[in-house]
Amino acid sequence: MHLGHAYSAVVAHDLAKRAGGHFLLRIEDIDGPRSRPELAEAFRRDLAWLGLEWEEVPAQSTRLATYAAAAQELLARGYLYRCTCTRAEIESLRPRIGSQGAVYPGTCKTRPPEPDKPAALRLDMARALADVGPLEWEDAMAGVQRADPLEAGDVVIVRKDSPASYHLAATLDDAADSVTLVTRGADLFAATPIHRVLQALLDLPVPRWHHHRLLVDASGQKLAKRRGSPSLADRREAGEDGLLLAEQLRLHRFPGGISLASA
Repeated sequence: MHLGHAYSAVVAHDLAKRAGGHFLLRIEDIDGPRSRPELAEAFRRDLAWLGLEWEEVPAQSTRLATYAAAAQELLARGYLYRCTCTRAEIESLRPRIGSQGAVYPGTCKTRPPEPDKPAALRLDMARALADVGPLEWEDAMAGVQRADPLEAGDVVIVRKDSPASYHLAATLDDAADSVTLVTRGADLFAATPIHRVLQALLDLPVPRWHHHRLLVDASGQKLAKRRGSPSLADRREAGEDGLLLAEQLRLHRFPGGISLASA
């Protein structure tokens, strides 16, 4: 975790506490080699160092059967289709760019791939929206939003190398954990319409969302480990006071060169 994660955790924790709710910790450990057990323990140490209290819910690796069942249901109902296209193949077609990256042109939807090739499962967004109709969702910061997931195209719901995409896993997890407020960074704002469609298709409860502004560096880029943002573990080992850091984050007093992105 780095300072951006800490800010998000503090915001989510404080919102939950003020509402009389619980701040939930969910370990997302289905992303192959990036999901190492020692990282989960490091997250717990970071949260404790910040003085946050949490309730831990089941890790994603314990819910693979739930993800598979939901995907099979959507596939059987005709909302998903198999796709064997690689990222390079899609980019070679010079697709338009949506909020989730390159918008899939529908190659495998119009020409089904060979059944024995490894395939992802994509959501037929037009068909899904034709059945569920207009959808809305509410963000605590931006108000009621009209869902427009068509701009993202037919997103991947089950990856070739993973039991579920973030879209499917997070949507199912939030329902299973009885989440009523989803607190996360503004960079995930555009993913919410996709989650709203999945909720409608799978008859899941609809929470409210709170997309907070991101912490950015002096160049205006969001904080990231690959760009050298110090980890919380580094700060802790250097002797920083975690309780003081959390309070500074609450007051929007950030280290030099770091600020909140404009709304």
